[in-house]
Formats: sequence, C-alpha cells, structure tokens
Amino acid sequence: MIGLDTNVLVRYFVKDDPEQTRLAVSLIYSLSATETGWVGLAVLLELVWVLTRIYRVNRARVVQVLDTLLASQEIVVEQNKVVRESLRLYRFGHTDFPDCLIAVSAKAAGCLRTATFDRKAARDAGMELIG
Repeated sequence: MIGLDTNVLVRYFVKDDPEQTRLAVSLIYSLSATETGWVGLAVLLELVWVLTRIYRVNRARVVQVLDTLLASQEIVVEQNKVVRESLRLYRFGHTDFPDCLIAVSAKAAGCLRTATFDRKAARDAGMELIG
C-alpha cells in the first residue's frame, strides 16, 4: 500500500502543473489490487480545502472528486463508511465537508451528540447548537 499525500491528489484532479500532473497520473495509474493507494482523513480534509479555497471548485465537482476516490478499487479511503455518509450529507446539504465528517465521525465513535457554535453545522450536519 502507498500513502497518497494531498498534493499528489490535487495534481491528479486539477492538472495545474504539467510535470507534477504527469507524475501523479502515472502513480495513480500504477496502483492495483495488490498495491493500492491509501488516502487518510487528513488528506481528504486538505484536498477539499485546497479545491474549494485555492481553486474555487464548486460543490458538485468536490462531490465528483470524492466519489471518484471512494469508487476506486485501487484506492483505500480511511474510514470509508464514515466518509461515504459524510459525503451524502455534504452532497445534499449546505454545510462544509469537514463539518459533515466531524458529525459523522463523532456518531460512529458512539457520541450521543456533537456540540457546536456553528449554526449551519447544527442545521445541516446534525450537530447540537450550544450557547
């Protein structure tokens, strides 16, 4: 298994640097069922942040990128079920992906609720507004 850093995935999906894109595409295409790529939660959070904040990618494209990673047989996504549920919330809601991941991760860990001061996260990700 090969860990994939955020910058490799950014180059693969954004294709903004010809040489790094070539290397990232080559690496991704070299993955197989016997030598998979691994994407951690921190990488997903960074990836979504970079796509939305730096490249101004819209929600539909972010969903498409995450769907691609989750659908790949050659890429293992950490806490796959949690990420899938988080993506479902993100796809049909109005809150940010990190808030969805926080709420779903907490629930999966057995938390009865997730406290927040963020009204949008409480409304769209199922967190509990405090204060």
